[in-house]
Amino acid sequence: MTRPRLQAILSAEEDHTLLELRTATSVPQRTKDRAEVLRLSHRGWTTQQIAEYFEWRVETVRETIYRWRDQGLGGLWDAPRPGRRPKWQEADIAHLEQSLQQEAQTHNSKQLVQQLQQER
Repeated sequence: MTRPRLQAILSAEEDHTLLELRTATSVPQRTKDRAEVLRLSHRGWTTQQIAEYFEWRVETVRETIYRWRDQGLGGLWDAPRPGRRPKWQEADIAHLEQSLQQEAQTHNSKQLVQQLQQER
C-alpha cells in the first residue's frame, strides 16, 4: 500500500507571504529555500521533484512540509544552534580595564575570563 501524496496546501495570503519571504534580503538562504519548497509543493510538484530541484534528500523536503504544518511560518527558520559562546560585551571589557588599572599584578587571558565569570 502506498502512502498518500504529501502536499502543502496554502491560502492565497500564505502563498503571497512565502513569496515575499523568498525575495527578502534579510532572510537566511535556508529559510528562503524552505519557503520555495512549500510554494512548489502547493503548485503540484512531488517531493521527489522538489528534492531533485534543490539537490536535497526527499526526507528533507518532507520534513520542511511537516514543519510548516506543525509550526507554521516560524517552522521555516532554524532553531538556535549550540556553539561558540557569545562574545564579551563592551561593558565587560571596560570592567576588566578598570580592574587591571587598580591591581598591581598581571593576568593571563584564562584568569581574566575567570574574573569576568565571577564578577559579572
